[in-house]
Amino acid sequence: MSTRDPETKRQRLLEAALSEFAAYGLAGARVDRLAKRAGISAGLVYSFYENKEGLFEAVFDAIVEQVVAGVPMDADDLGEYAARLYDGGLAHPEVMRFVAWYELERGDSAGRRASTSTAMKQKVDAVAEAQRRGVVTDRFTAGQILALVQNLANMWQMQGADFLELVPEQTRRTTIVDAVRRLVAPAR
Repeated sequence: MSTRDPETKRQRLLEAALSEFAAYGLAGARVDRLAKRAGISAGLVYSFYENKEGLFEAVFDAIVEQVVAGVPMDADDLGEYAARLYDGGLAHPEVMRFVAWYELERGDSAGRRASTSTAMKQKVDAVAEAQRRGVVTDRFTAGQILALVQNLANMWQMQGADFLELVPEQTRRTTIVDAVRRLVAPAR
């Protein structure tokens, strides 16, 4: 179904680009292929984004925005936050593949996007506030805690079968929740 709604076309383009970049990375992605996935012309891609690199960055920013909005962090229950991140990774494995490509393609500059910096600062501030209230341990800095929580949440997303067989699928989520809660529990 054709539509003249540019916002709908842009959204379809971002979704198609996510799939294309997750499968091939920036270097291997082809504009004609992702345009076809989006149901638009390759020329129209360039009316939305200056180049393939700009589209790649836009996909990254959209992912950050969706995760921040879709998986709000409650610093008082970081175990459940980690579980929701894990659930999101299971529901959208292409996002983790895209992020892996993004890290490979962008290297040191990958974490320096304004979208990421703002989201991380807000989360670190929330953890620091929970630490001040004594809800979260102060054995680690707020930044260290956030990094540990996010890595535990995603630890099974990009692993091979040998690693995945170590813990049955039905217990992975509860393992994450328990591990995070123990990690961040204040000393007694």
